[in-house]
Amino acid sequence: MADSKKRMKLFGTDGIRGKANQPPMTGEIALEVGRAAAYVLKKKHGLNKILIGKDTRLSGYMLESALTSGVCSMGMNVVLIGPMPTPGIAFVTRSLRVDAGIVISASHNPYDDNGIKFFSSDGFKLPDRTEEEIEKAMFSEALKEIRPGGAEIGRAKRIDDATGRYIEFVKATFPRGMTLDGLKVVVDCSNGSAYKITPTVLGELGARVISINDKPDGININEKCGATHPAGMQKAVLEHKADIGIAHDGDADRTVLCDEKGELVDGDSIIGICALDMKSEGKLKANTVVATVMSNIGFEIFLKKSGIKIVRTKVGDRYVVEEMVQRGCNLGGEQSGHIVFLDHNTTGDGPVTALQILSVMCRRGKRLSELASRIPIYPQVLVNVPVRKPKNIEDFPTVTAAIRKAEKKLAGGRILVRPSGTEPKIRVMVEGDNMDGITTVAEEIAEVIRSNMS
Repeated sequence: MADSKKRMKLFGTDGIRGKANQPPMTGEIALEVGRAAAYVLKKKHGLNKILIGKDTRLSGYMLESALTSGVCSMGMNVVLIGPMPTPGIAFVTRSLRVDAGIVISASHNPYDDNGIKFFSSDGFKLPDRTEEEIEKAMFSEALKEIRPGGAEIGRAKRIDDATGRYIEFVKATFPRGMTLDGLKVVVDCSNGSAYKITPTVLGELGARVISINDKPDGININEKCGATHPAGMQKAVLEHKADIGIAHDGDADRTVLCDEKGELVDGDSIIGICALDMKSEGKLKANTVVATVMSNIGFEIFLKKSGIKIVRTKVGDRYVVEEMVQRGCNLGGEQSGHIVFLDHNTTGDGPVTALQILSVMCRRGKRLSELASRIPIYPQVLVNVPVRKPKNIEDFPTVTAAIRKAEKKLAGGRILVRPSGTEPKIRVMVEGDNMDGITTVAEEIAEVIRSNMS
């Protein structure tokens, strides 16, 4: 066990992630993560309590039990809240004032993946240095000697009202006195952790809700549905003549939408709509939006023409949030649908995002298609190339040469090639004014990567 741990780096850009019941997502390693996290966090805060929540994956039971055992074995107590969206876990962590929150989820990945990530007591993701301390503690021989006994062993307690707490929190982000009466809404829950929450929130606010993919069975999470496969949502909107479609991923930290015509509205357009509305209401702090290098160039041009500054970060909502905090901004996010409204929550929050767009529609008296049409989106192609292990692009001269050649050929477009932070893939993004041209360029680069990096 110790030798296998030394051969792997556990924490990536979004916690620890991998195939369930394979290193590093085994019960044995999860137990040791729990022990190390308890050791590090108890020293920092001393509140003696860690919250654990999960999405609807079958392997969540195994990892939940292992983490609980590890935390309790170090003399810390555990609060179990069961299936809960990642943003809900961040909220309840703050609400209960515990030392930290642990999320068991692989977000938008298939059901046989899983992950472990942490929120600090203030609801923000743990800083890199604290994750490094936890990883270092796992390797420490000294940790093996710490074995509280008797009454000093930790307790685990399950609370039943976490879902209700989060539902009320989400509803409170919607303007008081405004309702969704008369609106028909399709919600694709991705068979994930928001399967009860978003339909309940929208129904209590007056919407007529058509809920799909809301029967999780442990293995159907994200299966050809949700934010990463929105075609089902788009079809349902047209069939039911709905006003809007809302699709989450498995842990509901992201949301993509479709308008009443069935046209997809991604994270860039969502941010653009909300940025313009917040600016007009005097609520856009620092008059700045934080996005990532993946955001569309058309979205950037729209913001600048509207007098709104844009700052780009590396891909990953943690980097977006860090930049927002540093610059005093309250709106940021990713094209994929991780949208952060820092006035409301400390991480991407799918249900909150849906309500912010619905509030703009109600306040402005406009359909989503009208709001989204103002934001020009340039053609963009994304090709994911599977590799055995994500690698540094700069270490492969043939690949970098192919990228430089493609940039000259594209002339005026944009190319971004990067390793995924959550999957063993190299992502090739190309955008420009001609779909056929950028598709050809993207495939040419992808083929060079397959030949040299796979």
